[in-house]
Amino acid sequence: MGMRNDTSFIIADTMSVYEHQSSYNRNMPLRLLQYVGDLYSGYITRNKLNKYGKALINLPTPKLVVFYNGTDDQEDETILRLSSAFSESTREQSDIEVRVRMINVNYGRNKELMNACKPLAEYSWFINEIRKNQSNGHNLEAAVDAALEEMPVDYVIRRFLMIHKQEVQGMLDTEYNEAEVMELFKEDGRKEGLDLHLINLICKKLAKGKDLETIAEEVEEPLERVRFICDIASKHAPDYDPEEILKQMATVSVNYNKKTRYLR
Repeated sequence: MGMRNDTSFIIADTMSVYEHQSSYNRNMPLRLLQYVGDLYSGYITRNKLNKYGKALINLPTPKLVVFYNGTDDQEDETILRLSSAFSESTREQSDIEVRVRMINVNYGRNKELMNACKPLAEYSWFINEIRKNQSNGHNLEAAVDAALEEMPVDYVIRRFLMIHKQEVQGMLDTEYNEAEVMELFKEDGRKEGLDLHLINLICKKLAKGKDLETIAEEVEEPLERVRFICDIASKHAPDYDPEEILKQMATVSVNYNKKTRYLR
């Protein structure tokens, strides 16, 4: 979940940046733009190049690829563009574009690629088997075990998967929980936004000199929760900073667990 690309390498004058995604993410051009910036920075430092000099630096050409095997139905190949995130009214005037080639590597897709890359085809089969096993009621560990048992013995990746079985299960557990984790992040963001809105309302009412009971009634929140927020907000009077108040509320909730229930 951190800012680290899956793998990147330079061959001749081409820098390939590969990502694997088990969920469809239209923000991949933005993420890969950030990765490429970091890679170029490292390339310049490593080769002791002067980006402030007059001489043109010859940079490796970036090729950005996402291997997708999520459950959302996608075409065999899709081009994701950074410009899709720009306003339609100014999109054509953009001085930057990033193209990412998203390749669907689910079982049964991109047959030409699968025929050319046996390990990828085998991995595609493996993931498909795990999903079938899970749909039949197996938990992840049992689904992986069953898929490994069914895997043909001539599969190139079989020996690797058997040796690194626990690591593979951990990786797949992370993949299958990614969508749930992202929803938790979104939910945290929604809660934080609501908290910030409430703090802003309370600060405005404090500035008008209203008492706790009146504020609690007007914002329709429990008196104890409003008191908790007001206690912290009072330290910022008269120039209330809702974002700073929210940060201090989080700190107080860690130090004083009994007050956590008033946060959200």
